[in-house]
Parts: sequence; structure tokens; C-alpha cells
Amino acid sequence: MNSNMTPVDWAKRPVTEKYADFSGRAPRAEYWWFVLAEVVVLIIAKILDGIIGSDIGGSGSGIFYILVCLALLVPGIAVSIRRLHDTDKTGWWLLIAFVPIIGAIVLIVFMVQEGTAGSNQYGPNPYGEGGGRIPAE
Repeated sequence: MNSNMTPVDWAKRPVTEKYADFSGRAPRAEYWWFVLAEVVVLIIAKILDGIIGSDIGGSGSGIFYILVCLALLVPGIAVSIRRLHDTDKTGWWLLIAFVPIIGAIVLIVFMVQEGTAGSNQYGPNPYGEGGGRIPAE
């Protein structure tokens, strides 16, 4: 199943299939394609806010940007926790983001690590029994 997924499939999976699913594992492809899509959508929302002039209170954030942030908050947290699970770490590590600079660096290191081969305490390998990589086509 996963070997046939396109980057768009990976990017939309946290929103369409696993919106508030905090259990299980998310492979690197799912996490990073979602992050890229989220950044693109937020940029588009900022542009739309600029075009219609919906800046709220001089903050630089308009109604579209705020709505997108709210809509993607839960799936963003969920996919991040599942990504930590894939590296056999508890989702509570996400709280390290509150430590300035160091927290972000630690999280990036965790998120780029290869997932645990085979099953771990959070579930089976999301790529299947074949391992931690998407097969080449």
C-alpha cells in the first residue's frame, strides 16, 4: 500500500485519514510531506490575507491564516507524535519545543531519524515488513 503512495497522498493523509489519531507510527515521508504542504498552504493564506486586507489588529495575520492554523493544529500535533513514535520515542518529547532554540534542534534531529525497523512498542513498521524505506520504482 505505502509503496504506491505519491507525495500528495503522504501530505494529505494526516488531514484526511488520521486527523486526530495520536497512536501508531508515521514514517518520515508522511511527516515531511505534510510539513511541506502545511508551509505552502500557510503562505497561500498569507497572500490571500494580503490581497483582501484582512490583517487582524496589525499582527500581520489575517482571517485565512488564522483559520488554516486552527484547522491544521490537531493533525500537525498528531503526525508529530506519530513520527516520534516511529523513532520509538514517546509523544511527550514534543513538549521540548518550548525550550528556546535547543528544543527545535532536538525535535528536528528526532524527526529526520530513520524509524525503528520492524515493530516497536507503538505498532508495526508503517512501511510494512519490508523495512524503513519506500521501494524504488
